[in-house]
Amino acid sequence: MYRTKNCNELTSVHVGETVVLAGWIDTVRDHGGVTFVDLRDHYGVTQVVFSDENVNLPSKESVISVTGTVRERTSDTVNPKLATGRVELKAQSIEVLSPAPAKLPFEVGASDATREDLRLKYRFLDLRNPRVHANMVLRSRITSFIRSQMERMGFLEIQTPILTASSPEGARDYLVPSRKHHGKFYALPQAPQQFKQLLMTSGFDKYFQIAPCFRDEDARADRSPGEFYQVDFEMAFATQEDVLKVGETLLSKVFKKFGAGKKISKTPFRRIPYAESMLTYGTDKPDLRNPLLIRDLSDFFKSVDFAPFKSKPVRGIAVADCALQSKSFFEKMLEFALSIGMKGLGYIARHNDGLKGPIVKFLSEPQQQELLKRFNLKPNGVLFFISDGADTVDKLAGQIRTELAQRLNLIDTSRFEFCYIVDYPMYGLNPETGQIEFTHNPFSMPQGELSALWDKDPLQILAYQYDIVCNGVELSSGAVRNHKPDVMKKAFQLAGYTEDDLRQKFPALYEAFHYGAPPHAGMAPGLDRIVMLLSSQENIREVIAFPFNANAQDLLLGAPGEVSEQQLREAHIKIR
Repeated sequence: MYRTKNCNELTSVHVGETVVLAGWIDTVRDHGGVTFVDLRDHYGVTQVVFSDENVNLPSKESVISVTGTVRERTSDTVNPKLATGRVELKAQSIEVLSPAPAKLPFEVGASDATREDLRLKYRFLDLRNPRVHANMVLRSRITSFIRSQMERMGFLEIQTPILTASSPEGARDYLVPSRKHHGKFYALPQAPQQFKQLLMTSGFDKYFQIAPCFRDEDARADRSPGEFYQVDFEMAFATQEDVLKVGETLLSKVFKKFGAGKKISKTPFRRIPYAESMLTYGTDKPDLRNPLLIRDLSDFFKSVDFAPFKSKPVRGIAVADCALQSKSFFEKMLEFALSIGMKGLGYIARHNDGLKGPIVKFLSEPQQQELLKRFNLKPNGVLFFISDGADTVDKLAGQIRTELAQRLNLIDTSRFEFCYIVDYPMYGLNPETGQIEFTHNPFSMPQGELSALWDKDPLQILAYQYDIVCNGVELSSGAVRNHKPDVMKKAFQLAGYTEDDLRQKFPALYEAFHYGAPPHAGMAPGLDRIVMLLSSQENIREVIAFPFNANAQDLLLGAPGEVSEQQLREAHIKIR
């Protein structure tokens, strides 16, 4: 009734046919008696020609249906940028299906250059922008491909509940009051963690789902507040290496298919221990496209008479040809160092006539030669120094490493570099209380199991936990699960939980493990972040159809919003 063809379908083979198109008026060009309209739908754009001087066209973004004859464009008007650029539709009649106002909040074709609050308030207009629209189409294609690959590897898709019980899993829950059970609450799941483990104890072998997860967290460029989606999967009778193979198989295929020809890390992806990653890259989310490496110089400076470095850890980063940079480069690097909490940024530069820099005078000739040898520092190279407390020096060195690479354009943007970070510490000290607490997933199996929990310093115990990282973005975390009640009881005891706490906070899981639970492991790559990387977007909200803003608000529908007094009474809620 409304259309016989889509706006990307018409080619030279349709010349002479009478067709009906429907869509939005994208642009209008009046050439004095002849009006050209670019008509846009979900599929593409077709040029429509109106010869009637009295044609009454509605405003841009109005929805119309046009009947006309397909004809060839003249050679000088062919548009090679359009799939339909060799033809046009000579309009015979037009029906206005839905008019738009003459004044729009912003130009649809330039919506991605509009301020974010306006884009999100009129998201239905923003999504008409072909570039924004394409992100949603890409997301759909990626999701479909992931499903097919998981099924091909033998995984069964099972949906787990959205309304569940609150449990301490590391983030703040979203709570839902119960109408039927006065004073009690459901929680939206931070992840399907307990349910997927229960599925393994129920005899299912390989589970997955494209799972919605809900966490009341603040926004970041790579994290949407409120909700996100992950490719959640779990495997029974599986080791850590079994899971890593599935993850790298899936992601290498996804990025090969949708990565626009960029190079992708060969499988198997690198396995980097957490401690090595923190020392060498200054983060557990390393961007391996950055060639700069961090080295420990603490032992070296113990014998150097330079007080600021003598009693603290010291890290060094060598940068080739950096001495050729202008004076302002070093001044801006110092400004950056001060902005992240450093006291300064020491460096020495190698010139043809020797080393120069404020620290050189504290180094003997043999010590200077040792530094050159350690870093293989060539002429015009610069060695930067970072020194601070043991709990902050690696993070600061990592930030300096990233800033240097960005300012010097050292990052190769033509490839996707993956790695696994493995061997995370099981426990850490809470900086405020000094108490031992879990550093990662509390359901993880400690390396060495029960003997490690009894015999080792808790801060030295490693866990079978792993993250997958691509270009400095954490795509997934995962772990081999602790499926043994005696091991779980001791692991939680070290973190200050009693057995009664286990039974109260994780009743189903702890009970199920007493009825025969298989060894199991899994992970959950973030779908939003995968699409963000593959679409080359800097902000995750660009790949979510209806995202919250950075303040966790839905500006389109007005959430969170007030509810009626009757709704509050039914849920037994009083605002205080």
